[in-house]
Amino acid sequence: MNEKYIAAKTRWAAKMTGKAKPQLRAQDRLPIGQRQVHNFPVLDLGVKPEVPLDLWELKIHGLVENPVTLKWSQFLALPQFDDVSDFHCVTTWSQFDMAWQGVAFFTLADLVRPKANATHVYFKSYDNYSTNNPIEVCMDDDVLLAHAWNGKPLTVDHGGPARVIVPKRYAWKGAKWVKEIIFLDRDQLGFWEVRGYSNTADPWTEDRFS
Repeated sequence: MNEKYIAAKTRWAAKMTGKAKPQLRAQDRLPIGQRQVHNFPVLDLGVKPEVPLDLWELKIHGLVENPVTLKWSQFLALPQFDDVSDFHCVTTWSQFDMAWQGVAFFTLADLVRPKANATHVYFKSYDNYSTNNPIEVCMDDDVLLAHAWNGKPLTVDHGGPARVIVPKRYAWKGAKWVKEIIFLDRDQLGFWEVRGYSNTADPWTEDRFS
């Protein structure tokens, strides 16, 4: 990981903590403080893990009735889901109408059957990144594990072979290079959340920092 980059962003978050937030949730398509772009900027922790497809696997476990570990062929054999959504990065850029293909989070949840006491989902990545979301955030109709963007396989730069897409949250809540999904009965803060970033990350209230 790029330690200087992480340290700088942690200091930046600390300086921004306590910044006044809007009193009402914005209704505009472009959230407060964002600018629309027409490319797909690359942001990461300085490590881009290249995982051969024959070695890739996704472990889904925790408070579930049917924990599984999926190989790439098994992941692709699940019902495929196409969706178009907007993408909002905390670094103030947004891109509209991103076309994704992958597996809906609903499909994965149906496969593993979360237990009644599961309240949160914790994601881990091949670059040792992590992030967290309440289960109700993940159980939305636009949340998926994407393996393609605009009809082409997701590149390593953008989190391929597969990354999490959570359109209604800032993009750091969608783990790139995802390798593990854990259902928990408590909230467990992820990589940026313990470094001063918001735990809820709602773009329409400009909820960037804790």
